[in-house]
Amino acid sequence: MVKNPRTLPADGPAPAPSSPVRAAPAAPGLTGAGLAVVLTGYGLSNMDVFIVNVALSAIGADLHSGPAALELVVSGYGLTYALGLVLGGRLGDAFGRRRLYAWGLAALTVTSGLCGLAPTIGFLVAARMLQGAAAAVLVPQVLATIQAATEGRARARAIGLYGATAGLSAVAGQVLGGLLVSLDIPGLGWRAIFAINVPIVSAALPAVRRVPATAADHRPGFDPLGTLLLGAGMICLLVVVVEGREPGRPLWLWSLLAVAAGAAVALVRVERSLADRGGSPLLAPAVLSLPGLRRGLAALVPFSVGFGSFLFCYALLAQGRFGLGGLASGLVLSPFAVAFFAAALLTPRIAAALGRRIVSLGAVVQGTGLLLMALVLGAGWPHPPLLPVLAVLALIGVGQALVGPTLFRMILADVPSEQAGMGSGVLVTSQQLATALGATVGGTLYLSLAGPLSQRSAAVLVLALLACFSATVLAISRRLPDPR
Repeated sequence: MVKNPRTLPADGPAPAPSSPVRAAPAAPGLTGAGLAVVLTGYGLSNMDVFIVNVALSAIGADLHSGPAALELVVSGYGLTYALGLVLGGRLGDAFGRRRLYAWGLAALTVTSGLCGLAPTIGFLVAARMLQGAAAAVLVPQVLATIQAATEGRARARAIGLYGATAGLSAVAGQVLGGLLVSLDIPGLGWRAIFAINVPIVSAALPAVRRVPATAADHRPGFDPLGTLLLGAGMICLLVVVVEGREPGRPLWLWSLLAVAAGAAVALVRVERSLADRGGSPLLAPAVLSLPGLRRGLAALVPFSVGFGSFLFCYALLAQGRFGLGGLASGLVLSPFAVAFFAAALLTPRIAAALGRRIVSLGAVVQGTGLLLMALVLGAGWPHPPLLPVLAVLALIGVGQALVGPTLFRMILADVPSEQAGMGSGVLVTSQQLATALGATVGGTLYLSLAGPLSQRSAAVLVLALLACFSATVLAISRRLPDPR
């Protein structure tokens, strides 16, 4: 059964912004075909975060650009993506999630084509920022549609597949990017990593009609001051996260943290005041105060920080210390992705048997895998044996899969269907920010320790720190609700 999502007309003008919408027949549930469509867009958006990493040297040589500009090719996408997620989710609540998903998918097609045709590095940076904005419109509609159009075991299965898609697309981006650049398919070179999106998304667009059309029962109003404060705070935080990876950080960079904190305090006051007056805050305090959402986010943040640190430090070791190219390093990481995908599919059954203890189990498995990796690297340096490395990567993938999708379910479990877009926007924004922060913290710590100590000691110490993040998730898991 579906929790009474509003069915939207395929065409026609939208109702007045503040007027209630007359109840319509319940939208059909999310079928397998509809789920495949929304996961395709999500997978491509997530893959675009990683696929460009292995092509940066080729882009720099072709467009005659330096490291700073190439960093913007990566961070520009992440900036507009993270910045627009909450607003994108809120727009889906207001104007219909299927409609916003279709718009985002179409925009992803256009912006991917622009990236592939970029004649200069400045054009490419601008196109990447537009591509991130398109992803910000598209991605929140995926979890929001799952939340609004499924229940019970169907929802658990759909969120499990969402989590599996996240892990698989992250590794697939690096592997596919390396493969496309090395094959140089019909002479496109690095441009093929963007061109590949166009036929896939173009094929998915006509199938969007398979996705149920859901939205809020009452169209929420616009919150300009809340949107401005959220945007200002996130821009400051994202600049610190991105620029914090570079050595010799200026003092003014850290002052942005104070600006972000001030914007956050002002945002809380503005949103509470607007809610008390019966308005439509961008971030509804009543939803953010739900115990499942608050406790789930408290576990998701250290989990995502650890995940971001692990992937970034893996890239530094694989491509820097051990000399693996983008394709080879991605292939070595494939046991992690395969184990993540397989375990995520089994997560609903395990959660049904263990309840919230599945998060505890996943944290223990993940932490054990990180400590074993530290042991393998420490004992086998400078040439660690490949088979134990692959086996431990698979173990870490299993631990990640037990925790991640389960936390998604817990966070969204009590979020009302009419605010599913806002809830999913908050979830994905928190995940993206924490993952980016983890890459900064992990990478900075590794590079800082590798100087006075050794690369071996630095790698072992960072992996031990990441195991502490798993221990934090384990401690928080004792207060989590049972997944539903």
